[in-house]
Amino acid sequence: MQGFRRLALAVMLAGAALPALAVNPDEVLEDPALEERARDISAGLRCLVCQNESIDESNASLARDLRLLVRERLLEGDSNEEVVDYVVDRYGEFVLLRPTTGGWNWLLWASGPLLFLIALTLAAIYLRARATGPADTGLSEDEQKRLDEILKS
Repeated sequence: MQGFRRLALAVMLAGAALPALAVNPDEVLEDPALEERARDISAGLRCLVCQNESIDESNASLARDLRLLVRERLLEGDSNEEVVDYVVDRYGEFVLLRPTTGGWNWLLWASGPLLFLIALTLAAIYLRARATGPADTGLSEDEQKRLDEILKS
């Protein structure tokens, strides 16, 4: 009985470690090679409802429609790139989990490191200005005389 419990626990832990896929059995293609291609493509497409899951992991009805669309395009003979281009043309670049770096997207990709460098530069300038602040030159001759007069009184 204890061996069964250990086996059940091992199966549960292994299942928890694997990503949950929402692909229904009626969506799976008969050709294993095409199904593998469909899974590869689906893993890179964002669910437009969940927004942070791939369509392969999402249970949303729109994600199901996108999975079926991917499989339909593959059955029509499209290459992986053609399928992704078709989906992007239809839904925009937001559907990609990993957006391209072309066009104006380079600005988004570069903005993080660029702002970090600007912050480092400004911090260095500020710290240098504080370290090399105005030197304490002491009192002028007139100020020293006035101080001496005050102290004598």
